[in-house]
Amino acid sequence: MNVLVTGGAGYIGSHATKILLERGENVSVIDNLSTGYKQAVDDRASFYNIDIKDKQAVYNVLVKNKIDAVIHFAAFSLVGESMKYPLKYYDNNVYGTKVLLDAMVDANVKTIIFSSTAAVYGDHKKMPITEEFAENPTNTYGDTKLAMEKMMKWADIAHGIKYIALRYFNVAGAYYTGEIGESHNPETHLIPLILQVPLGKREFISIFGNDYSTPDGTCIRDYIHIEDLIEAHIFAMHKLISTRKSNYYNLGSGEGYSVKEMIEAARKVTHHPIKAVQAERRAGDPARLIASSKKAEKELGWVRKYPKVEDIIASAWKFHQKHKEGFKNE
Repeated sequence: MNVLVTGGAGYIGSHATKILLERGENVSVIDNLSTGYKQAVDDRASFYNIDIKDKQAVYNVLVKNKIDAVIHFAAFSLVGESMKYPLKYYDNNVYGTKVLLDAMVDANVKTIIFSSTAAVYGDHKKMPITEEFAENPTNTYGDTKLAMEKMMKWADIAHGIKYIALRYFNVAGAYYTGEIGESHNPETHLIPLILQVPLGKREFISIFGNDYSTPDGTCIRDYIHIEDLIEAHIFAMHKLISTRKSNYYNLGSGEGYSVKEMIEAARKVTHHPIKAVQAERRAGDPARLIASSKKAEKELGWVRKYPKVEDIIASAWKFHQKHKEGFKNE
């Protein structure tokens, strides 16, 4: 099958590219390298340094490579930045997706798997979050992702473009060989930040708040290994091609781990004391975010290979030891 991965030089997109290639698919990658790294893209993929807002360029890639399905990761994804620069996020995420769908219509490509987010749900007190929960984003990032989902729904009705949106929580870990992994600049995700301490890149990890209504007072989050996440995208792609029915699914572990538990797990994996320092709460951090993935497990046949958080951290540690400075675009 001929698959186009948008945002394929990013953390999640580069893993999707590599795993699809390992499964024998022909993969083309579109990325403007604004946040991704060419170094992370498998050499076996056809790489195009273009922006998804360039309709003609996207159309040319779709036609030239006879694309059967698109897996769409290209988006800005920093919640804090989205609140400071909302128009930047609407331009890139929403308008960019509109242009991509336009190009798909013109090229007669009818299948898209979409990287959505649990941020479409907003802040809910009841856990775990299921697909029946109301969608009420509390930040610009989540709102743009929900708008992208809605756009796909109407593109399905009008143009027959079938889609599956995958709403996930905290993705972590790295490819088992340590070749590729999570590399952001600046880094904002918990596991890479924790691992910067044993790497000697920071003196301590900050714990933002210790008075939440959780067993140890720190925030609880749901973590999923990157390889398990990509497996779900591949299952979704084959499901969509066979059934031609649009849908959406949560992806998560169904379990939660507190910040303190994550730090302790990292200590065990790295055999480093990892100094932690208490800090004030950050505005807008919910106490708990946990997903139910029962729908995906039942309908996609998705089963996680890496249920233990220690295994997730161990794969990330392998990558960061090999790439202490992450990736860079020369």
